[in-house]
Amino acid sequence: MTTTPSTTSKAAPDEQFDDLTQQRQADLMGMWIFLATELMLFGGIFTAFTVYRFAYPEVFAEAATHLDLKLGTFNTALLVTSSLFMALAERAVNAGQRRKTLAFLFVTIGIGVVFLGIKGYEWHHEYTEKLMPILGLAFEYPGAHPDRAEMFFNFYYVLTGLHAVHMSLGLVTLSVMVVFTWRWRDPSRLGRQIQINGLYWAFVDVVWVFIFTTQYLLRA
Repeated sequence: MTTTPSTTSKAAPDEQFDDLTQQRQADLMGMWIFLATELMLFGGIFTAFTVYRFAYPEVFAEAATHLDLKLGTFNTALLVTSSLFMALAERAVNAGQRRKTLAFLFVTIGIGVVFLGIKGYEWHHEYTEKLMPILGLAFEYPGAHPDRAEMFFNFYYVLTGLHAVHMSLGLVTLSVMVVFTWRWRDPSRLGRQIQINGLYWAFVDVVWVFIFTTQYLLRA
């Protein structure tokens, strides 16, 4: 199902805006401001991690070898692919292609769910290996300097945990977009909403790339 140009052109902006262009710019600015606050949150954690990474390079590098690089790499590929489908959903909704928009949103959500499932499997494996020093759980590190290695895993769980929370929120908002797309009542407004969700999803993707690089790859 597609919309005609006349249907889209009749859409009116909210009363506080002069036109749809101004409203879209305001919506995007709001999301950029929100993402800036989130960047400060993650940036602070990454900065602290970097300080300790240079303070204890050998211990942090060795601790990173206990993470599953193959699963981390696979999850990275999944998340990058999901961003592609999110971009395709934006393009489809702007072209008035309802069915394609729904399909791309469903694929993006499905990939996100698989990502979280794999991350949960990783956490369970690390829990069984007693490498999860959170909530009072026993931490038994087989290498040297377990106290410093524990710091690495604390950073790892804070970063991946926060990322999982942000991703879960993204999946919820994308599910709402599926409902709105199914109804297809205001394609112009829907296009703005999906674009904003696309920005958030891209942010989640970029954060994961930094997590993957600093936690999984810097093991030398």
